[in-house]
Amino acid sequence: MIDYGLKGKIALISGANNPQGIGAAAALAFAREGAKVVLIYKKIFRPFDELKTGLNGADRYFQANAGNAEIVEGKLKEMNADFLVLESDIADEEAVKFIYSAAMERFGKIDILVNNAADCDMDGLDTIEKITRSVIDDTFAVNVRGSVLMTREFVDRRAGCGRIINISTDAAQIFAGQIAYGASKAALEALTRSVALETAKYGITVNCVAPGPTQTGWIDSDLEKAVLPLIPLGKLIQPEDVAETILFLAGEQARFITGQVIKVSGGHAL
Repeated sequence: MIDYGLKGKIALISGANNPQGIGAAAALAFAREGAKVVLIYKKIFRPFDELKTGLNGADRYFQANAGNAEIVEGKLKEMNADFLVLESDIADEEAVKFIYSAAMERFGKIDILVNNAADCDMDGLDTIEKITRSVIDDTFAVNVRGSVLMTREFVDRRAGCGRIINISTDAAQIFAGQIAYGASKAALEALTRSVALETAKYGITVNCVAPGPTQTGWIDSDLEKAVLPLIPLGKLIQPEDVAETILFLAGEQARFITGQVIKVSGGHAL
């Protein structure tokens, strides 16, 4: 096994209440490596049919994002992991300060930041013909402003070298049908490069992981059949695939990698 040198490190991960999500997979992966984790989540309420949550699809995904992080907490407890869970809103500046204050009070420092939380329109309004101001504002508030606020606070409270890992999407540069979401993620990739240059003097690396179609509970069987032909490796990406890349970028082996956007997409959207 690879030793990433993460034992005793403190990792702060946003967007961690979906037990099938990338945030949850990253939390479990860090805990496996002996790191301590701070999980941030915000409940997002959308209508769902309880009878349909047993299968992957919108109803399962909406149910997961409307809940708390108790399933993820349970798995961390089974691992005897040291963790802290906070319900908060990273788009709010005062909430971000509270997140870091609580994390610092518990663990004394933060070594790794994973900006995973994201907002995305689910009502078909994210096209140039239908987009609304609220879709634009809500999407950028979390995906860009929230990530910037979390990053600024991380740099302000740095305790030496550190790692920042942003989560984009492999289709950020061209995302028809999700233009605000795609544009917000393209902005996050640009921020990754710019902030990497600014924080290098502190020994803080900043990188971005851009997953392809990932099974976070959202992709039902019909969508999977439509998407698979577009993935050269022929399989959906799993959250654990993304989590392993996050671990690598957080580890000692990646100490000279910064300002990079790494696609974990099976060849999708190259």
